Amino acid sequence: MGIPSDDVVLIQEPESAGDPSVITVSCPDKTGLGCDLCRVILLFGLNIVKGDMSTDGRWCYIVFWVMGRGERATRWALLKNRLLEICPVVAMPLVVDEVVGLVQRPQVYLLKFSCFDRMGLLHDVTQVLCELELTIRRVKVSTTPDGRVLDLFFITDNKEQLHLKARKEETCDKLKSVLGDSMTDCDIEVASGDMSCCVNASPLPPTVTEEMFASELPEEESSVSPPKCSPYSSSVSGNSVLSVKVDNLLSPANTLIQIQSEDHKGLLYDIMRTLKDYNIQLSYGRFYTSHNGICEIDLFVVQMDGRKIIDPQKQEALCFRLRMELYRPLCVSLANRGPDTELLVANPVESSGKGRPLVFYDITLALKILQVRIFLAEIGRHVIGDREWEVYRVHLGEGHEISASRTKIEEQVKKMLMGWD
Repeated sequence: MGIPSDDVVLIQEPESAGDPSVITVSCPDKTGLGCDLCRVILLFGLNIVKGDMSTDGRWCYIVFWVMGRGERATRWALLKNRLLEICPVVAMPLVVDEVVGLVQRPQVYLLKFSCFDRMGLLHDVTQVLCELELTIRRVKVSTTPDGRVLDLFFITDNKEQLHLKARKEETCDKLKSVLGDSMTDCDIEVASGDMSCCVNASPLPPTVTEEMFASELPEEESSVSPPKCSPYSSSVSGNSVLSVKVDNLLSPANTLIQIQSEDHKGLLYDIMRTLKDYNIQLSYGRFYTSHNGICEIDLFVVQMDGRKIIDPQKQEALCFRLRMELYRPLCVSLANRGPDTELLVANPVESSGKGRPLVFYDITLALKILQVRIFLAEIGRHVIGDREWEVYRVHLGEGHEISASRTKIEEQVKKMLMGWD
């Protein structure tokens, strides 16, 4: 039985500047709901500074206190609609699962256009697509010798209207308003299998996979230096305070997972997607960020069968994955590719196939701020070990042509991705 949509998601905007907005969700429960809600909130550029979540297995009640980042205005009405789309509208979990199982994959479209190159071009295009609620699935951007840029974007439409002529015209008109008269040949069509094959991700060099995807972690609560691609380098944030502990004594019915971590953009999303990937159900949770940037998280959880996590191997595997996801939610590296410098950014893909929101947006914004040109860009997915990764490869030209140092580029990209700007 359905419930009024106004009662499912409530958003209370701040009364004064500097105060958080409050998002309240009350709806039937489903596995992974917390992850899906956090992903949408992250997609809208909001940071969760406090959270309370509770469920009896059938019905959940969630409250998030959120703050905006930067100068982007939040479209609250649209955010509410996107959160409503995620919430189940029936009370029986089994029915929800059947409905979810019937949902088809979104149609992929190919957006292609050409224009003259300029500083910050790729970020401006990415911003337009984000505002239009078009999700970039894959991109191939190349610069020709005469200074023109050929862009191929494989996109999906959150509104599911890109098959309509009006929606296509709206997209091309928005792009033209930003790119000017230099834009030509804007075209949008359904992406066939043959098209996708033409832009398959280039294979990663073995040295890159060895360095970027190593799974070493420091000892808990130690001062061991982070790995090369970790965002927690001493030049950015200092030593990590990461700690993940399991307690089966405090609650008779639930396993308690206690987490302490430095804050970063999407931290709660990283935790919730890990629980979703491991089919762990949340009974109760609370999340709080202190003024010094340290987050305290308590999660009372059970397995899919409703029992505690008793198996030591399962406990160890879950704790290791949580520590890895919080210690290194994204990898950032610069490498030489012949005479060119290549920026590589990688993030793990959810088991559902969804990638991390706004990664390409943040990369291009960081490079635009540094006045660094992009000559070639590619988004692809690679299976490394037992996981799928979304890898962003950005060619920045020859070393002497780059306006910022390698260290400055790497730090700026990390700061933008982690929300430390």
